[in-house]
Amino acid sequence: MSNIPADLRFAESHEWAKKEGDLIVVGISDHAQEALGDVVFVELPEIGKVFVAGDVAGVVESVKAASDIYSPVAGDVVEVNQALGSEPEALNNTPYESWIFKVKPSNADADLEKLLDAAGYKAAIGE
Repeated sequence: MSNIPADLRFAESHEWAKKEGDLIVVGISDHAQEALGDVVFVELPEIGKVFVAGDVAGVVESVKAASDIYSPVAGDVVEVNQALGSEPEALNNTPYESWIFKVKPSNADADLEKLLDAAGYKAAIGE
């Protein structure tokens, strides 16, 4: 059973989002990293890239498969987690601390409201 932090919001595509000041921090869920297996590479989005909620933002590759990462909110990418370049396995080890990118959102509250809360995500993944 996955540990699902109550302070996060979740996309059905298994990304988590957390409001941090005026930014939204994005990563992948414990459930997603478990399904992928050992993560070996993360393709990060470009800083300055502008996303609409649901746009492909990057790719996570594992020994089993490659999976697109989607931006759960609309906005501009302002920071990426460069440490994942040399330590992609951090997504397996600490999925809720190992963020992938940060977005300055266009409309954070409205976008976050559209995402699942922890209970909704738990139900969506069948736990």
